[in-house]
Amino acid sequence: MDLGIRGRRAVVGGATAGLGAAIAAALAAEGCDLVLTARRGDVLADMASGLSSEHGVRASAVAADFLDRHAAAQIAAHALDAFGGVDILVLNAGGPPPVDPSATNAAGWRRAFQMLALTPIDLATRLLPGMRERGWGRIVAVGSYSIRQPVDDLAYSNGGRSALMAWMKTASRAVAADGVTLNGAFPGRHATARIEHLDRLTAERTGRAVDAVRADHLAAIPMRRYGEPAEFAGYVAYLCSDRASYQTGTFTTIDGGLLTGFP
Repeated sequence: MDLGIRGRRAVVGGATAGLGAAIAAALAAEGCDLVLTARRGDVLADMASGLSSEHGVRASAVAADFLDRHAAAQIAAHALDAFGGVDILVLNAGGPPPVDPSATNAAGWRRAFQMLALTPIDLATRLLPGMRERGWGRIVAVGSYSIRQPVDDLAYSNGGRSALMAWMKTASRAVAADGVTLNGAFPGRHATARIEHLDRLTAERTGRAVDAVRADHLAAIPMRRYGEPAEFAGYVAYLCSDRASYQTGTFTTIDGGLLTGFP
């Protein structure tokens, strides 16, 4: 299915691995020119070169850390210099470490909100004016199923990601008439390095084998498997397309049926 976004210019965060890398690949396959951003500049450069060669698109890389309050300005300036404008923005970042919710501290909260809310909102607000002027834009924020059903030891992540989605919902109404949509996609447990890391930390904390921890998680998912990053990326690519032109201010969970409540 052609999503009709060939030639659109996209910025993808957290693009070196996991969901971010899969999203970048999905958009490149649809013919989007890409600005890839994450912390590891060497990996980004290799990815940009590979996607450009494979799909015949322009691809540029900018190393930036969402914990840095100057990151949004850096990424926006690079994207505008490289392509003259941005049509699609995928807000995606890593997550804070697990923490006992009764043992959080101000420094931890500041880091979480900088990474998961302040930098993404700053970046979006820098790119929104151009989208509105051109009458077309897509902003998709990668959240987590924990926004709907908080995970006990991910207090920082639960809070920071929820703040971003509150802004997304509010802003979606303000720019809807200008042809700009803002939507969220919430992954469940997908086969990424972060999920593997969290499973290992749970095993260490509880004194159990990693395989036993994973088995418990799989038992809670009706599909009895972790999702593939490409499955999630396909939905994000759809949200970035003309086919989702009447969808804004929505938040969809892609989790294999994990959540027991209404989505």
